[in-house]
Amino acid sequence: MNTKAGISCNCGQRIVTKDVIQKGQYPRIFGPNFIYVKFRCSRCKRMGEKFIEQDKWDEAYLREIPSEFGGDEKKNFDRLGPITIDEVIDFHSSLGAFNFSDLDPNLEKS
Repeated sequence: MNTKAGISCNCGQRIVTKDVIQKGQYPRIFGPNFIYVKFRCSRCKRMGEKFIEQDKWDEAYLREIPSEFGGDEKKNFDRLGPITIDEVIDFHSSLGAFNFSDLDPNLEKS
């Protein structure tokens, strides 16, 4: 797997192949040639463009990073739906009643 950072929008979203509108070479007489990538961010819908030196270009910049779980796990996760405000409130309440010294007996009480 390639560990290169990739291209990202100003909002922080990683740009992948499906976001690319136009890609081409930008040749120059003097100095390095560049790869031109024009994209539309899938998160904020803004248009953007990047120039990357041709020597540093790799198609892996536009590949999606594989998820950590498989297809069945993803289906189960998607089926759960978004977290509701009631679930957040219940979780917050349960944290207030949680005794952290049960996890580590060496933990000092303050």
